[in-house]
Amino acid sequence: SLRSPAPGPVPKDSIRLYSMRFCPFAQRARLVLNAKGIKHDIVNINLKDKPDWFLERNPLGFVPTLETSAGEVIYESPITCEYLDEAYPENKLLPSSPFGKAQQKMMLENFAKITPYFYKIPMGRNKGEDVSGLECELKEKLAKLNEDLVNKKTKFFGGDSVTMIDYMMWPWFERLELFELKHFLNGTPELSKWTERMLEDPAVKATMHSVDTCKAFYKTYIEGKPNYDYGL
Repeated sequence: SLRSPAPGPVPKDSIRLYSMRFCPFAQRARLVLNAKGIKHDIVNINLKDKPDWFLERNPLGFVPTLETSAGEVIYESPITCEYLDEAYPENKLLPSSPFGKAQQKMMLENFAKITPYFYKIPMGRNKGEDVSGLECELKEKLAKLNEDLVNKKTKFFGGDSVTMIDYMMWPWFERLELFELKHFLNGTPELSKWTERMLEDPAVKATMHSVDTCKAFYKTYIEGKPNYDYGL
């Protein structure tokens, strides 16, 4: 495949995101960049054939990866998002109190235990495996998130406006239809309302792909030949 040359230096008043258009982890950083109105450019990486210049910046080869004009490199999605919130103080997404921050981190730790189900279930179905046990576990976990919103009596997970935790969770809920898990929200009315409110958010709208585009990409991904440029 044709290798793109290394991108030039990051301009002084900007920050660069190394991303992949369909990656939910990279979407977290895209949501935060959008929500905070941060001037940035995006370089999409072919994750099947990572360029050497990218591996020089991040030897692990993960997206999202940020690069500043000073040549500083930051990766791991929660770390990139927290960095952006601290480095660009306008439109704060994390609470200022230590306890508020800790609460968001606890919710994120909990959510990190849920994300594998979004892959295990569709992959298992694809192989013709019995995924009913996994489906039950996911339903229980979604019921707990629903209960969390009920107990808080808030519209979002960190209060009545969108905060960091909502953006950290959103990419997987955006993909529920893609993973044929949308009906799992039938038993979680508050969580379902949360997804509807999130769809109204400008940063969510700005970073979304159509379900058809995602389905087409996902099909190439499952077949082991991901077409990262699908729909361009």
